[in-house]
Amino acid sequence: MTVATVASRALAGIDAPEVTVEVHLGPGLPAFHIVGLPDAEVREARDRVRAALNHAHFEFPARRITVNLAPAELPKDSSRFDLPIALGILAASGQLAPEALAGQEFAGELSLTGELRAVRGALAMALSARSAGRAFVLPEGNAPQAALAEGAKILPAKSLLEVVGHLADEARLPEYSAATPTVCPTYPDFNEVKGQQQAKRALEVAAAGGHSVLMIGPPGTGKSMLAARFPGILPPMSEGEALEVAAVHSVSMNGFEAARWGERPFRAPHHSASAAALVGGGTLPRPGEISLAHHGVLFLDELPEFDRDVLEALREPIESGRVAISRAARQVLFPARFQLVAAMNPCPCGHCGDRSNRCRCTPERIARYRGRVSGPLADRIDIKLEVPAPREGELIAPAASESSAAVAARVAHARQAQLLRQGKPNALLGTREIDRHCTTGREAGELLRHALARLLLSARAYHRVLRVARSIADLAGAAAISAEHVAEAIQYRRLDASF
Repeated sequence: MTVATVASRALAGIDAPEVTVEVHLGPGLPAFHIVGLPDAEVREARDRVRAALNHAHFEFPARRITVNLAPAELPKDSSRFDLPIALGILAASGQLAPEALAGQEFAGELSLTGELRAVRGALAMALSARSAGRAFVLPEGNAPQAALAEGAKILPAKSLLEVVGHLADEARLPEYSAATPTVCPTYPDFNEVKGQQQAKRALEVAAAGGHSVLMIGPPGTGKSMLAARFPGILPPMSEGEALEVAAVHSVSMNGFEAARWGERPFRAPHHSASAAALVGGGTLPRPGEISLAHHGVLFLDELPEFDRDVLEALREPIESGRVAISRAARQVLFPARFQLVAAMNPCPCGHCGDRSNRCRCTPERIARYRGRVSGPLADRIDIKLEVPAPREGELIAPAASESSAAVAARVAHARQAQLLRQGKPNALLGTREIDRHCTTGREAGELLRHALARLLLSARAYHRVLRVARSIADLAGAAAISAEHVAEAIQYRRLDASF
């Protein structure tokens, strides 16, 4: 036989489309060509495959070898095609029975000695292989991650020889089975933050409803401490959410560690990050910080110090929960349903409104500084609050404040009520759902109308006030939104006029 086909997978965002590796041995001078839009890593497979086959004492055919990665219009990247190319050459040259390749998919990088090295996107490929009803043969280092795809048949191998022995029915590869790891994430505790009861209350409301938060206060008031402890009060992730998070991280540069299964991501990029680093990109697009924060927290400290173009790129993902990256060769869609927690100083020197009266910034400088955060972006942030410097009595108070576990219990109860009522957190309610689930009484309605006229809230801000009020009511266990809940929600929009 001079032609053999092997099933494998490419990566397109967090999807893993099927790739058929076709190997043809033809007449002519010895040559080795790979076609089908391969990138440099794939083209370099020629040398790795040749060395691995020779080291394993297989015959490398002295013929014209053509490898086609179909479909040809799909760009192919990374070294995951080393193993299927090597197996295709063995099958096409008669050293391996072609029918042994049926019902299985293969991916893995080959070392020059034939050892198998881990590749990116193992979980995404395992999910697709499961959907296709095929077993998945991959490097041993990828097995724990791939096994997170419950129901997938995972066959890990250490080397090319082990894979060939399995296909030749000499030594079958054992199916990998491991229980889904049980993770108890450990986050810093809220009780380590002295004072700041108003900020803690606002973060509790944000965690209950999935709302975005902006904290404004002088340096050293605990804004970063509060943000670092915010994931510790979020509800536990569902199995579906954990699987989505793992799939996104599995296609990133750093990959995903199975030991972090079920842990909500906390991403805190430096303010020098580019738009591509935050949103994602590249010739072959990969997820950025907002996608790596999917179902977790994106913390942007020193918010006005980010480039304006970088901040403006957040506007659509905050609303839609996804980001589409378009390049000349392809378009990729990544999920980006994150909770934005941002922090900033009130002025360039940081001491505006401080009791020390050290600020010497002019109103123009303050307005210019806050103007770095555009009005449309600020309008999309549900909760804005001031975080003042704690008083001396709060810092030296011996009694510990409430722990994260106690806050998390209330948040989990409120979030469960939302899921039972509408199937989603309050922050994701659409216009019709707001009309259905966020109805207010007469007194609350009058208060809201007065606030609309007084604060000049936009239509978007009006809906966000109702969503936040609904979350406050859920924390209180109330079936209807009262004037008290609306009043607290309005307080979180008082700073809108500053942007």
